Amino acid sequence: MPSLAPNRHVRHHEKQWFGMLFRLRGSVIPSVLPRTLLCCGFSVAVLLLYWRGWPVSSPALSSVVPSLVLGLLLVFRTNTSYERFWEGRKLWGNVINLTRNLARQMWVAIATPQPQDKQAKAEAVRLLPAFAVAMKLHLRGEAPDSELAGLLSCDRFTTLQGMNNPSLEIAFWVADYLQTQQLRGTLNPYQLTYCLETLDGLVDALGGCERILKTPVPVAYSIHLKQLLLLYCLALPFQLVGTVGWGTPFLVGLISFAVFGIEEIGIEIENPFGNDPNDLPLDTICRTMQQNTEDLISMVPGTPRWCPPVVADSSPASGQLTP
Repeated sequence: MPSLAPNRHVRHHEKQWFGMLFRLRGSVIPSVLPRTLLCCGFSVAVLLLYWRGWPVSSPALSSVVPSLVLGLLLVFRTNTSYERFWEGRKLWGNVINLTRNLARQMWVAIATPQPQDKQAKAEAVRLLPAFAVAMKLHLRGEAPDSELAGLLSCDRFTTLQGMNNPSLEIAFWVADYLQTQQLRGTLNPYQLTYCLETLDGLVDALGGCERILKTPVPVAYSIHLKQLLLLYCLALPFQLVGTVGWGTPFLVGLISFAVFGIEEIGIEIENPFGNDPNDLPLDTICRTMQQNTEDLISMVPGTPRWCPPVVADSSPASGQLTP
């Protein structure tokens, strides 16, 4: 009997497709709708003037802003924004990998001869997801919050509240802890070198995200593109009214919605570190790192996780169980 799973998958895909089609949250419709309505209203005015005999039909205006030039500008704007978005995602991917590697290395390599040493090591390992949370808040321009407070002691959290870049202070605490363990002899120099290089990678990722955040698209380019978009959309009614007639407002609205929407998408993803639906899911990423760290801390280094099964010896003279 053939399986019905592919049919269910197709139906689910269709529902998801139509759900995305009519979804407003995360779309650019609320942002571009006022501009689209402005162009539609202007085209209605041009249409009324045309039906009253005014000589407003001018197909020659199609050469004012060539569609090819405008299309190239829009494509360049969107590609530039997406490159920033994707670079930000790659940097945060590095933060995830480096945090996991450093946390694992610290938890396994650093010896804890005294009971209080294990608690201190756990606090130091929790500084790594705290670095990611502080980095997220720094990129968003937000002050340290309860999420960060849950990963730090009260004294350290109070210290971070007065810092310009809390992530760098957390990186300093981690480096200081590692150096102290090396001096105590609980971390050998080779392991210290690896941990510090991994920590440097986290700081480098922070610098890369700051570069994206503090290097916006040049203002002159944005102004010029907006001026060309508006000029193109306002020139459309004069080009179409003589041939399309009463369909001019609808067609102008459709075209203006398309071009304004493409520009707005570029604006939405230009800064990928915010709280908008189109930004990177930094909250989810940070929660995942916190959970990974807590799972790691729950493990005991040096404890075997697997033992071979015990089977009976087939020898009649043995009478013992042989592993």
